Amino acid sequence: MDDIKRILNIALPKRQSAFLWGARKTGKTTYLRNHFSNSIVFDFLKTDLFFEISKNPALIREMLLAKDKTLLQYPIILDEVQKIPQVLDEVHWLIENKGLRFILCGSSARKLKRGHANLLGGRAWRYEMLPLVTAEIKNFNLLRALNHGLIPIHYLQKDDEVKRSLVAYIQDYLKEEVFAEGLTRNIPAFSRFFDAFGYSHGELTNYSNISRDCGVDSKTVKEYYQILVDTLLAVRIEPFKTKQSRQVITKAVKYYLFDVGIAGCLTKRFLHEEKGTEFGKAFEHFLLMEIFAYRSYRGHDFRINFWRTKTGLEVDCILGEGEIAIEIKSSINIDIKDLNGLTAFMETHSPKRSIIISNEKEKRVHGKIEIIPWYEFLSELWDGRILK
Repeated sequence: MDDIKRILNIALPKRQSAFLWGARKTGKTTYLRNHFSNSIVFDFLKTDLFFEISKNPALIREMLLAKDKTLLQYPIILDEVQKIPQVLDEVHWLIENKGLRFILCGSSARKLKRGHANLLGGRAWRYEMLPLVTAEIKNFNLLRALNHGLIPIHYLQKDDEVKRSLVAYIQDYLKEEVFAEGLTRNIPAFSRFFDAFGYSHGELTNYSNISRDCGVDSKTVKEYYQILVDTLLAVRIEPFKTKQSRQVITKAVKYYLFDVGIAGCLTKRFLHEEKGTEFGKAFEHFLLMEIFAYRSYRGHDFRINFWRTKTGLEVDCILGEGEIAIEIKSSINIDIKDLNGLTAFMETHSPKRSIIISNEKEKRVHGKIEIIPWYEFLSELWDGRILK
């Protein structure tokens, strides 16, 4: 862990609280322990505490008001807060009447929203802890990242250990996060859906095809996808459609799992070299997740879309209102045909920058298209030189 330094920065002014969401094992608890070492912590994974507070949420208030005031100057951490939604009413009261600050940590706000829990009406800023990104890793290894994924403990594991860990993570996450929290009742159908999602991952989503594989209707499949998004297991990318055109796809969406290693485990993928179709899919997934992470950690709100015509021309990533167009190609030699998608987009939208992220070794420019090695692109991204 000495080579890893998380870049999430939770800096709370007086009277400001925060939610910290993130998938399991992304490092939320470790981060809070290291950055808020003086804080009082209530961990609702502890069974005795969970049952005690579940029966009587007011105990949180009574216990905190009995603490020395010097301890209450630091943010109070409630870990796995989604397990006891009722406790948020007590948190609200303590914020309003005693000026206390809280960091409310968990893996998903979905259960809170479904139960109409008190989400503090804007009194808490929202943060996310995501899997590792290149800017956090001193000696980054691309193939290791694509095979192991970037959940910290998985990235650091040996090759002969990580496969079991990835399988266990998927099984435990389904059990603990989706089933145990009561987010769906049809366990067999959701399990089939999750397997099917692995193979449709990153492609245009056809809800009808997946519904046939799962044995449930399309409406239920859409709800399953929403569960993955709400529990931070997946992100959804909408098509770019500022200009109406019969030739451009405007309705189908794409979904990507939050971690490239989890996606590889679902499809039984293991890469031995940096080439081939499977490497290309993993390479694209990895780079898209870096862009999502940059947006989250830097506190930006620019749009991330894709663009595709009905004839198959595509641009993987359109940022903002069309300012930046990015195509991701894993090849070490970019061919003229690899420029077709960007060229078509440039003819109708005139982006400020058109970029191909590649596995080439040197940066070059072809006309108005920049061809950039992936590591140089990521350096520019995290330095704020791609989109501020």
